[in-house]
Amino acid sequence: MFFRKKTVALSWIVVFLGNPGQKYEGTRHNAGFMAADAVEKNKGVKISRLKFKALTAQCSFGSESALLMKPQTFMNLSGDAVSQAMKFYKIPLDHIIVVSDDISMAAGKLRIRRSGSAGGHNGLKDIIAKCGGDGFPRIKIGVGAPPHPDYDIIDWVLGVPRGDDAKLVEEAVKTAADAVESIIVDGIDRAMNKYSQK
Repeated sequence: MFFRKKTVALSWIVVFLGNPGQKYEGTRHNAGFMAADAVEKNKGVKISRLKFKALTAQCSFGSESALLMKPQTFMNLSGDAVSQAMKFYKIPLDHIIVVSDDISMAAGKLRIRRSGSAGGHNGLKDIIAKCGGDGFPRIKIGVGAPPHPDYDIIDWVLGVPRGDDAKLVEEAVKTAADAVESIIVDGIDRAMNKYSQK
């Protein structure tokens, strides 16, 4: 007699933002992808199945099951992947967690928000436009602002952090991976209290 492995219905989507391709690895704008790498290590999964224009994996957090996503569109089209998965699994907006970089915060800082504007982040902007609003939790990883006002923003976010900044961002992405689990298992209020001042 054969027994099917019991599957848990998906109740969350966790989206890690970045740009696909080797040339973007380790850049400030790929802090979300770096957090995905940390989740892979923590949970023993591999985000590698191509689905919904993203690399995906299913993962359990406590009694909840989540789809982990690394969109393989470029950053400004991230909403394409997220909206497809959201509609397919019928996941409400408040059960979609988005992990992204944030240049308005010092390198290594972490902030959790229940909802809010895109704050100039093109990935968040596209998700808001294509998924029906801004009412989704997000984890923002501080990567620091350009050193002076004339510095090109695109060059900055597509650059690789160096020195102390690199160490701070590396620690922050590990903390972001823990924060994902906390939002799902403990609830967003407790996660915000625990992690938003890190």
